Amino acid sequence: MKAVLGSVVAVAAIAVLVSGTAAQQPAPAPAAAPAPATITTKIGYIDVQRVLARSAAGVAAREQLEKERGTIQKDMDGRRQELEKLRDEIEKKGPLMSADARREKQEQFDRKRRDAARAADDYQKELEKKEGQLLQKVLQEVGGIIEKVGKEKNYYMIVEKRNAGVLYAANDADLTDEVIRAYDRDAGGKKK
Repeated sequence: MKAVLGSVVAVAAIAVLVSGTAAQQPAPAPAAAPAPATITTKIGYIDVQRVLARSAAGVAAREQLEKERGTIQKDMDGRRQELEKLRDEIEKKGPLMSADARREKQEQFDRKRRDAARAADDYQKELEKKEGQLLQKVLQEVGGIIEKVGKEKNYYMIVEKRNAGVLYAANDADLTDEVIRAYDRDAGGKKK
């Protein structure tokens, strides 16, 4: 502020000297400081988990994941039943089997159990990867919508409620439902 005031006075002094009337006119009064403008900063937040849970694309992504989980669950149930059947056979018929046959059945059981455990781990990793991909796609699409809503409503900043460490937020700062509606509206327009 002092620098601006000083430069205004310096420019006025130079203008007076150049015009040659410095001795005839009184020194110019320093310019009054401009009144500070009232700055209103609108900050909103988005609950991304709610967007994922309630938007059409988020619901579709969840349904797709649940369908894949169902397929995996069927496979794992089949493996579990096969293991139970093999274990029951070893327990019931084991005493009647030769030592070699019993050892072979036990090895077969152990091998199938290891295979089932590996398959469960692989399925879990695959589901996590697919979930991440689907959610990332939705979040990328939502990012553009959030920016659009923020610009339209003149928000200075929009944060994610859970990861931004928001300790308090008024309900009228919550833009989540508006983003969901805009996202569904834009996504619906893209499908046509």
